[in-house]
Amino acid sequence: MMRRTIAHVVVAAALAAGFATAADAASVCTGTCFSAPAGSGALLVFTGHGWGHGVGMSQYGAYGYAQHGWTSQQILAHYYPGTTVGKAPVSRVRVLLADKVKTLTISSGVPFTVRDGLGKTHTLAAGALSLGATLLVTADGQATPQALPPPLTFRPGAGGPLTLKLPYRGQIQVDVVDGKLRAIGIVGLEQYLYGVVPSEMPSTWSAEALKSQAVAARSYAMATRQVGAPYDVFSDTRSQMYLGLSHEDPATSAAVNATKGQVLMYDGKVATTFFSSTSGGQTESAADWTGTAVPYLVSVADPFDTISPYHDWGPVPITGKKVVSALKVKGPITDVKTTRNAAGRVATLDLVAQALDVPVAASKLRTALGLRSTWFDVGILSLSPLSPSTPVVYGSTVSLNGFVRGMSGVSFEQKPSATPWQTIEPVVPATDGSVRLTTKPTMTTDYRLATPTAAAGSVRIRVTPLVHITSSTGGAVTGDELPVLPGAPVQVQLQNADLTWTVAAESTVNADGTFAVPVTLPPGAVYRVVVTPGGGYAPATTSPLTVAS
Repeated sequence: MMRRTIAHVVVAAALAAGFATAADAASVCTGTCFSAPAGSGALLVFTGHGWGHGVGMSQYGAYGYAQHGWTSQQILAHYYPGTTVGKAPVSRVRVLLADKVKTLTISSGVPFTVRDGLGKTHTLAAGALSLGATLLVTADGQATPQALPPPLTFRPGAGGPLTLKLPYRGQIQVDVVDGKLRAIGIVGLEQYLYGVVPSEMPSTWSAEALKSQAVAARSYAMATRQVGAPYDVFSDTRSQMYLGLSHEDPATSAAVNATKGQVLMYDGKVATTFFSSTSGGQTESAADWTGTAVPYLVSVADPFDTISPYHDWGPVPITGKKVVSALKVKGPITDVKTTRNAAGRVATLDLVAQALDVPVAASKLRTALGLRSTWFDVGILSLSPLSPSTPVVYGSTVSLNGFVRGMSGVSFEQKPSATPWQTIEPVVPATDGSVRLTTKPTMTTDYRLATPTAAAGSVRIRVTPLVHITSSTGGAVTGDELPVLPGAPVQVQLQNADLTWTVAAESTVNADGTFAVPVTLPPGAVYRVVVTPGGGYAPATTSPLTVAS
């Protein structure tokens, strides 16, 4: 017994020394590094270029060309090759401002008027007017509100615009559709653009870039207007952002005025002049984006797009669990494969889950995950939990399987109970991305794969003490356990006839790791010892033993 006691002391000292050594190798994932939560599965890390669909004009690219002396005509000809300048087919637009709402509030700082559905005009006092589906209006100086037949067309008074959350130029028409209210702004095309251009491009940018935006915005509005519908365009990104009078700026209004009525034409029609923030250095073609080729929406070089803060983006870490939830696929995800189009952007991804490839369009993934563009690379880090996830006995060597692709500087890290993350060793994956890592945990420990920018979700290996029974005679059950855990509770349990267990006696572990639990066991009894140390260890239970008859 003395030799075993010495061994306990040596192991305890080595255990303490081992933790001190490991602590010197600090985690590579610190500070702003993204640390995925435990159980979140594989970690996908996206890095890419550009912001938006990348088709047509890059706004930052246009700004860059303007800084290099290009005129708006040259900029537009570059991004929309083959187009010519023509005249807008209409001079006013109808903008959907609100739809399917229960109430609306229209206000004005000066008296204004409303024309009802029968063509009668009513005078309204300055202030706010709240409307419900019955369209009750207090007008013409009357004290009692009256129901007016829809649609109602509100006209601003002299010197005071109409406000519907935001102040707008022009008139606002309110109608009742299926018991809900719809509001449409009716405004001159150029006045509409006064509120669009500064909502789409910073007004501080150079004049030639702003004029390019004005022509592109005017053309896009004309090409996509809902002919035959109650309104022509939306006030949000379904068409273009239109933030009304309060967002107007003299610089952008000047750009609209300088290009008054100008649109881009192709083959006798107004061109659909798509634009986005940042191309990343090469625009996307319509053929690669939608599958339909458009002669003036081809991929072109965009060298001055580098001024954009979104020219390059990432890393963006996203857990496999989030991907599964966002795309509603069956997980867990174990790998990701990409297929690129001619412009180098990702067309489709194959999410490998449950040994099956799940194809997903890159545009769908981008929307679901909030990525800036489809021009990206994706790396993956994953570490699989033990299967089965039962605790391992102290002193056991275990192997963990992982996967690494498209990531560099990967480290294998551990976090023993109540300690910081510590680097164990660098990880070099096999050519197929697989990783097999061997470890010998001395207590319950979390493990993960990490880089300086992101760490995958950790897996936990629970460790139980190694318990050895030396005797069950002489009125006590004796034994020892490793590592030395003085004061750990020890129970002797007896098996009942129904195979359940009852505690027969209790004690604690001695300072040298031995224990002696006073108990007299009847001959033929089936018993076991359970040590429940806590503090980073799972309970240890010996195999059942039978007392000799």
